[in-house]
Amino acid sequence: MKKSFLLAGIAALFAVSGCKVSTPGKVETSVMRKVEKTMTVGGKNDKNPLAATPENIKEGGEHFGHHCQICHGLDGHSTGVPFAAKMSPPVPDLGIKDVQEYTDGQLHWIIKNGIGPSGMPAWNGILEDDEMWKAVLYVRNLPAKGSLGIPEVFKEEEEEHQQMEKGAKPGGMKMQHSH
Repeated sequence: MKKSFLLAGIAALFAVSGCKVSTPGKVETSVMRKVEKTMTVGGKNDKNPLAATPENIKEGGEHFGHHCQICHGLDGHSTGVPFAAKMSPPVPDLGIKDVQEYTDGQLHWIIKNGIGPSGMPAWNGILEDDEMWKAVLYVRNLPAKGSLGIPEVFKEEEEEHQQMEKGAKPGGMKMQHSH
């Protein structure tokens, strides 16, 4: 009972502190990862029924590109996602040790059920079960960080930002830009 009360208190603290967008601290990130791994994420013993064939990995990448790239980037490393580090907790680089240590069943469970209050949505009812398993295969076989560029949705914003840094205002006018 004490443990669930403590977890409820921690969750409430994160819910209140999560109302603003700021870079989360190390403590917040560490606690959220521990809560996710130990208390929230199911499916630890579920086995992926699909083989890691080039076709399944490719199809998993297509599903990932359609549904997941908006937060995780095309390559799964959050490349080109301007808000990824500012989320509370930050959007994880799916290639990091903490993520890769999840079992396939846990990754499938996360895709299926989402993780609150992290911002990870549930894809159950949107993706078919085999599509989720293929996305797991893609996560296990991510391309190199930055190798696929930035998601199309963020390219225009990036190009405008680069133009502003050079002093050009959209439409050709000069302007000053500072960070």
